[in-house]
Amino acid sequence: QVQLVESGGGLVQVGGSLKLSCAASGLGFNWSAMGWFRQAPGKEREFVTTISNFGRTTKYADSVQGRFTVSRDNAEKMVYLQMNNLKPEDTAVYYCAASSSIDTIGQSGTSWGRGTQVTVSS
Repeated sequence: QVQLVESGGGLVQVGGSLKLSCAASGLGFNWSAMGWFRQAPGKEREFVTTISNFGRTTKYADSVQGRFTVSRDNAEKMVYLQMNNLKPEDTAVYYCAASSSIDTIGQSGTSWGRGTQVTVSS
């Protein structure tokens, strides 16, 4: 059974930084694309970033490009999201996701964590 457990969320001021972590188990981590999505109150879940199985390819939403960095440690089965220069509009629940491909992550068949809250205060 796939388990994705996020941590590292919290309250931060505008312009601050946070690093989210996701611990994965129950899947072939080396063969899985990983990603982060977020959902703000009253909005649909949206794509943030994804990273290919060995980290050679990454993709970012335009809204976070240049501020967020995704990385992974295959030996530890971990994926990270470094978030810098945070803005109030980054406030959301952040979800870790796993899929067979960066092209299908977020679609049917994606595994999801339970999420971690990130709140950016002004």
